[in-house]
Amino acid sequence: MEKEKELALQPEKAVLVSIITASETREKVEEYLNELEFLVETAGGIAVYRFVQQMEFANPQTYVGKGKLEEIHQYVKAEKVDLVVFDDELGPSQIRNLEKELECKILDRTNLILDIFAKRARTAHAKVQVELAQYQYLLPRLTRMWTHLERQRGGIGLRGPGETEIETDRRIIRDKIALLKKKLGQIDKQMATQRKNRGSLVRVALVGYTNVGKSTLMNLLSKSEVFAENKLFATLDTTVRKVVIENLPFLLSDTVGFIRKLPHGLVESFKSTLDEVRESDILIHVVDISHSEFEQQIQTVTETLAEIGAGDKDVIMVFNKIDRMENEFDEPESEQPISRLDALKSTWMAKENQPAIFLSAHTRENFDEFRKMLYDHISAVHSVRYPYNDFLY
Repeated sequence: MEKEKELALQPEKAVLVSIITASETREKVEEYLNELEFLVETAGGIAVYRFVQQMEFANPQTYVGKGKLEEIHQYVKAEKVDLVVFDDELGPSQIRNLEKELECKILDRTNLILDIFAKRARTAHAKVQVELAQYQYLLPRLTRMWTHLERQRGGIGLRGPGETEIETDRRIIRDKIALLKKKLGQIDKQMATQRKNRGSLVRVALVGYTNVGKSTLMNLLSKSEVFAENKLFATLDTTVRKVVIENLPFLLSDTVGFIRKLPHGLVESFKSTLDEVRESDILIHVVDISHSEFEQQIQTVTETLAEIGAGDKDVIMVFNKIDRMENEFDEPESEQPISRLDALKSTWMAKENQPAIFLSAHTRENFDEFRKMLYDHISAVHSVRYPYNDFLY
């Protein structure tokens, strides 16, 4: 019995799989796999090996080629691997074929993200949003794994005459999707009413890639204890706090982090959560400046903001985690070593039309300057909205 408990507590062993197409480099794919590994760790697993194959495009039947598939199978069998995780979304036939060939659990990037969201969801609202996204993802992928739905049928009278098991499962899922959409619609109305009842204070939303330090910055600004952790998607539920800088109050919200290839179903399901971003006056776009792919992350967030209809907002760029950056690097044409941070500052200040600041939420370096910048922006919005108000509260 104790041995069984010990085995249950051990993290699942995972193998990561990706392909290098003509539009990507090996370095970029390795960076993507680093992120996929972090996703696996966040879900409670451990990545033990990576398989990468160079191909023009993914095999429509098995994602990778026949030889690579056999190589993966041999490794999975020899090392007793629990699951194989693919860095792209797989089609129903691909999952079915891979399960048959590899004889283990198959997950794609989308399914893994949905699993993490399900684990992280705390409120009834977030749970309904995630469950809806999961069912929408799984509906076209019904396979033999869905035999567990028999327990949910309720027995007599539910199955129609001549109806096959897979058809019954599909009907059950469609009914659940319809029910969840109805429930989510009711919650969305309640959330919209709550937002209207917050009065006419200036609204500011923290946005950014996942795990860039949004919640830590929220805690500093609001002096509250919003959950922050060095894992992906630590925050799912939008947290709103009333904050006062000097004599000026405003509402600050911390939102779910974005990620590369964010499942479309999640964007749709989290519509009401993302309304907090859409209806904000100012967005604080937090960036992890210490991350090697921070520019790609900025692009992902910018594209997602445009997708949800918030691409035209007033944005303050906050380059966070400057305490984690390498201190200096040598410029070939310079006799003196220059600060990497100074080089990035000069580059981004010249490149961006948006206001930007470099700080560390962890050490509070440049935090006072950020508060002043934020105050000026909120004050500008407030003075336009209330031209005769002198901020006396």
